[in-house]
Amino acid sequence: MTPSESLGHYQILTSMLAPALLMAATGSLLVSANNRLARVVDRLRSLLAAWHTTALPRLAGLEAQIARHRRRSRYVLHACVMLYCAVGAFVGTSLALAVDAYSGFRVALLPTILAVVGVLCLLAASVYLGLEVSLAVRSFDEELDLEMERRGD
Repeated sequence: MTPSESLGHYQILTSMLAPALLMAATGSLLVSANNRLARVVDRLRSLLAAWHTTALPRLAGLEAQIARHRRRSRYVLHACVMLYCAVGAFVGTSLALAVDAYSGFRVALLPTILAVVGVLCLLAASVYLGLEVSLAVRSFDEELDLEMERRGD
């Protein structure tokens, strides 16, 4: 192997690192999103348990909380799907860079397209997670209001 061939291999490996960094960041977001989903599911289970024992006047507020938490779970689920798609796109980007280099740069657009798809999936996941966080805060505010109302009775 000549020094110029060796340099070409290092350039290929170096270009494959950028998608790997994006994969690591996406994986971190996935862990966070999965934890959020687990917390939402736990909260839904506790709300459903309370639903069976709640008096009729307070039932409407509890049902609104359950509906909001169901929406939260869907947002987190959509975010997780987008994050998994982003990981797949970044893995595909890394592989496409290697295939492109070994094919004599015949599929130059493929790595770029896959990288853009991955970044767009990250953007969509961020939007879903942002929506979920706003619902979480709204739910917490309503829970505080209900508790304060209950203590005022």
